[in-house]
Amino acid sequence: MAKDRKPQDGRARGGSGRSGSGARPAAGGRPAGGRTRPPATNVVTPQRPWGLIAAAIAVVVFAAAVITYAVVQVNEAEANRIDSIDEIDGVAAFDYAAGQEHVATPVQYEQSPPVGGPHDGEWADCTGTVYDVDIRHENAVHSLEHGAVWITYDPDALSEDQVATLADVAGESGRMLSPYAGLDSPVSLQSWNHQLKVDSVDDPRIEQFADFMTFNAEFYPEVGASCENPTFISDPLTVDDASRGSDAMTTDAPTTPTAEGTGTP
Repeated sequence: MAKDRKPQDGRARGGSGRSGSGARPAAGGRPAGGRTRPPATNVVTPQRPWGLIAAAIAVVVFAAAVITYAVVQVNEAEANRIDSIDEIDGVAAFDYAAGQEHVATPVQYEQSPPVGGPHDGEWADCTGTVYDVDIRHENAVHSLEHGAVWITYDPDALSEDQVATLADVAGESGRMLSPYAGLDSPVSLQSWNHQLKVDSVDDPRIEQFADFMTFNAEFYPEVGASCENPTFISDPLTVDDASRGSDAMTTDAPTTPTAEGTGTP
């Protein structure tokens, strides 16, 4: 008779050597149904928006520059600010009363350029007007009566660039600029009863005088009178011209003839 075979050690007939388990190892030695390693993914590092960053930095730098410039301008303005005409060194004061006579004839003024006294019934336009001719003095004095600052210069003493510097100062309502033949200083500024003569267009007193005296109601007779005269802009009278007389623009407040001021500084 054939002998019964005994199962080999560690093996069960028909088994896999693991009690109660009928699972077979998967290929490669991994049990079937076990966890698998997730597929590898390529991680892409996000790029920084350098263009936007550069633009933001540029905006910040520009804003800082604008703020710095504004602060500097304010500081300079405060440094040049004055509270009294007496704070400007070299200003001469005179005493022409309000209500000076309107005349159509030439006037021999005591000051050159004049700062007050009888004057033509038509005023020179003083709305920041820059003239390239020596305007008729009698008309300019009427503008001073309306609160204007009249900036004059010796045309033989200044270059075009220097005249342009004065034009920048004169380019505001209540001011006008013109050459003045025979002026005894390179630059002279006039308002009613006040005058300042300087040697350089870069003198800070020019802006101080113009800023303080333009339409300063404390110092001129006809507060609220107009500085506009389109006729004078289109056809300015010069020192060699006669008055336009009754054809002149004389719509300002009427004046009462009085004796001329003393003209004494």
